[in-house]
Amino acid sequence: MRLRHSLLSPLTVFLVGAAALCGACVPDAPAADLTGAGATFPYPIYSKWFDMYHEKTGTEINYQSIGSGGGIQQVKAGTVDFGATDAPLSDARLKEMPRKVLHFPTVAGAVVLAYNLPSLKAPLRMTPEIVEGIYMGKITVWNDKRMAAANPGVALPAAPILPVHRSDGSGTSYIFTTYLSAISSSWKELVGANTSVSWPVGIGGKGNEGVAGLVRQTTGAIGYVELAYAKQNQLSVAHVRNRSGNFVAPTLISTTAAAEGAAAYLAKDVRTPIVNSPATTAYPICGLTYLLIYQDQKDAAKAQTLAEFIDWAIHDGQSVAEGLDYARLPDGVVKVNEATLKKLTAGGKPVVVAR
Repeated sequence: MRLRHSLLSPLTVFLVGAAALCGACVPDAPAADLTGAGATFPYPIYSKWFDMYHEKTGTEINYQSIGSGGGIQQVKAGTVDFGATDAPLSDARLKEMPRKVLHFPTVAGAVVLAYNLPSLKAPLRMTPEIVEGIYMGKITVWNDKRMAAANPGVALPAAPILPVHRSDGSGTSYIFTTYLSAISSSWKELVGANTSVSWPVGIGGKGNEGVAGLVRQTTGAIGYVELAYAKQNQLSVAHVRNRSGNFVAPTLISTTAAAEGAAAYLAKDVRTPIVNSPATTAYPICGLTYLLIYQDQKDAAKAQTLAEFIDWAIHDGQSVAEGLDYARLPDGVVKVNEATLKKLTAGGKPVVVAR
């Protein structure tokens, strides 16, 4: 900094020195409103968070619940301030992005198998083989012998099964197909894990809302949705046999067990899948959901607002997760997020969040 040759008062010297020390930081900027798009999986909690954060700060956050695939595309196109996805970007996908992208896990959730069989009172039990068999087209009726073996004493209807899947690019599909790929080599080879796959059978619904709606309206249907959507639509959900051999209901406790069981791996790479957990009490079809932002932001005001919102979400925002059937982030993942947040810059200058 160049100064004119003049006598400076002690106060002036102090102020100039303080400014020099903060020269590498982004200056305080007025709060900016944000736009985001992506995953439907976390929409129930994101909607709550955005309302809470607006009440706390006055910041408006406009979010389009269009599916993870759409969110990733809008981040790539630069049309939103942040994207949301349940399918973290692979190393190859990261290289396709215009600039370096940061992942921030926000909560963990369960992908449940919701079904419409009004004649049944007790929850159905399903093995991994049954789940894969239904979506591979090998199990086509509800009273199939494999279904009967898993549900002794249950009067299963002799009715056709209608599998429902997502029609859009979906992080929920990514979690579900990652699970199927983990438990079935045939699925992994023939179909694979992705936000969009070539489904062997079934009909498609757009968003978690669309799948839940189709299941609710169609007797004999089964579909995979985030737990909150099944509850909102009052759908029955299956208990799925986990890696330890236990039939487990999708609950907050069993989702938390899956997230905490993978905490050590997540601390090394937050993109690590948490499906098919070895934990004895874990529900096997769970996943984290993420916010995606560019590491170096072009707008200093929006960068500051983004940083402050993410910091709030991974700390204070966690308090409402359980009430919406999402699992809080393990402490180790929160620490990774804190370290990642320190990498955020605007025009190459660090964005500082005071706590």
